[in-house]
Amino acid sequence: MVEVLHDLPPGTIGFRVSGRITRDEYHEMLDPVLAALERGETIDLLTVADDDFHGLDLGALWEDVQAAGSVGLKHRKAWRRLAVVTNKQWMRHAIGGFGWFYPGELRVFDLDQLEAAKSWLAEPTGTPG
Repeated sequence: MVEVLHDLPPGTIGFRVSGRITRDEYHEMLDPVLAALERGETIDLLTVADDDFHGLDLGALWEDVQAAGSVGLKHRKAWRRLAVVTNKQWMRHAIGGFGWFYPGELRVFDLDQLEAAKSWLAEPTGTPG
């Protein structure tokens, strides 16, 4: 399930995910990002993965692989910050292994640090956090 988050710093797009994300749910997250990129905006993204989050199904995973090349690389300079809020160790390991691929700044926060993640996203670029 995908829930759009509100009460975020200006310009931040945010989602809370739980269960296993389907292809359609993946597009619920991708479409607002694509719209912001088409408007020429920079992207600050907040993803909160609840304890019952189990990843992407095969359809969503395929969409993610395609988006990494077309969206991630094409708009490389638009990606400012990504905050991932999770207690999932497998997500932390994946981010540790593949986080270098993210074109902007990336930080992982524990679930009880959601407000700290929002504060970090609100900081001007280059400000220590």
